[in-house]
Amino acid sequence: MRPLGCALLLIAAACSSSDTSQTVNRDTLTQRQKDSILAQSTIPGAGAVRRAMTAADSASRRALQADSQARDTTDP
Repeated sequence: MRPLGCALLLIAAACSSSDTSQTVNRDTLTQRQKDSILAQSTIPGAGAVRRAMTAADSASRRALQADSQARDTTDP
């Protein structure tokens, strides 16, 4: 049984591609970029991802505005 498992492992390793550029490119995307790609797709749930990103952007914008206003009122 073990020789068969070893043989299958060697065959799988031999058949794998040595081109890792796809893996590297995918791994260099930020989570925001991955979510954006997903939101633009037609798979089920993509609309929910898009709405969540919009809500997160709005919350971030409000937080930045509040921080800016707080800084303006504390500076002499």
